[in-house]
Amino acid sequence: MLGDVMMIGAALAWAATTLVIKASSLARVSPEKTLLYQLVVCVPMAGLAAMAFGETVAAMPSALAFGSIVYQTLVVSLTFAAWFALIVKFSASRLSAFTFLTPLCGVAAGHLVLGEPLTLSFALAVALVAAGLVLVNRPK
Repeated sequence: MLGDVMMIGAALAWAATTLVIKASSLARVSPEKTLLYQLVVCVPMAGLAAMAFGETVAAMPSALAFGSIVYQTLVVSLTFAAWFALIVKFSASRLSAFTFLTPLCGVAAGHLVLGEPLTLSFALAVALVAAGLVLVNRPK
């Protein structure tokens, strides 16, 4: 139950971020600067939270752990900057429908990176998400 509540909280925070950026002076700031503002706030907060909960480094992180940090820093940060640029230019309600592609990309990455099988269920999910995107973004 705690995980579900945390996911709902994360979704609400993401929605709030999108609305704040869309409706505030951040819409006139470069996406890179918006991302920098978030990082300047969240990195110290994460460090303080780690200290508050007694987190320690038990061993030197592995190459995989460092690679994951590099991935998070570069790839994920760039996608957030792209999101910030897109929400300024396009309707947030239409654009947010594309977030339904996230789990599909995760499954596809699992196939490409880990060799996991693609199933008929996945193909059906792709078709349904594509149909939903067409319906949401069709001209009126």
